[in-house]
Amino acid sequence: MDTSNPKAFEQDGAALIEKFLNPEQLARCRAVYDWCVENPGPTALELFAGTEKETHNENANPRAAEQLNELVSSIPFGELFAELWGSKNVWYFAEEVFLKKNGKGGRTPWHQDTSYLPWDGMHWANAWISFEAVPKPNALEMIKGSHRGILYDGTNFLDADDPTAPLHGGSTLPRLPDIEAERKTNPNKYDVISWATQPGDIVVLHPGMLHGGAPVDGTFRNRRTLVLRFFGDHSFFRSLPSHSDSGYTPAGVLFVDQLGHLRDGELFRAACFQQLR
Repeated sequence: MDTSNPKAFEQDGAALIEKFLNPEQLARCRAVYDWCVENPGPTALELFAGTEKETHNENANPRAAEQLNELVSSIPFGELFAELWGSKNVWYFAEEVFLKKNGKGGRTPWHQDTSYLPWDGMHWANAWISFEAVPKPNALEMIKGSHRGILYDGTNFLDADDPTAPLHGGSTLPRLPDIEAERKTNPNKYDVISWATQPGDIVVLHPGMLHGGAPVDGTFRNRRTLVLRFFGDHSFFRSLPSHSDSGYTPAGVLFVDQLGHLRDGELFRAACFQQLR
């Protein structure tokens, strides 16, 4: 690994790992991705359905779990994240699937995954695997160092005209700022990082980072992305707000039965998550 990547990930919250997947590994990732799109599970939905921002999204399809566990154990993700974090142990959490097609699927609103998932600690990472060559204008954007800053309420992904519409509501978490509106008036207000990528590259980011974007348009019409999520030694349970307008439990909406016994500050561990090293 490039020796600058661990430092970049710790300080900035993200790193680009070029040519991590060879063609055979990438093909197997694509096969699992295609299966997930063709066989949607209980969390599959169309975000902003019927609008120019429509996006197919799914998390943790239980019918794909066996395929995904086999996939991640056959690719050196454990070694990658052990080195990236300086962690003795690495576990696989689950997948997320994105599909934006036919030039429709505008910017994904800015958000932090830790508003939706009960995660705390430094040893978390999302590995973004896009199967197309992604130009920089269509790339995922991230705000440098934001994984070390304020945890905001999430967006509820229901109002295509309001990217800050609260996920939980109430006063526990502050409402998201309208980052895109602020960037239009002050383009330098936020330190935004992004990379053009080629098939086989992966973008790794801490899920506590503010991130969004990745649109398709007339020149880049389709984006297929498989996100694989991992955690290591420094990973802890942090409950979500006790009241959620969107019906989230303090343990979120994924693996609730397996995580419901955990309390704030306890190690994030459960037997359902495959250990890679």
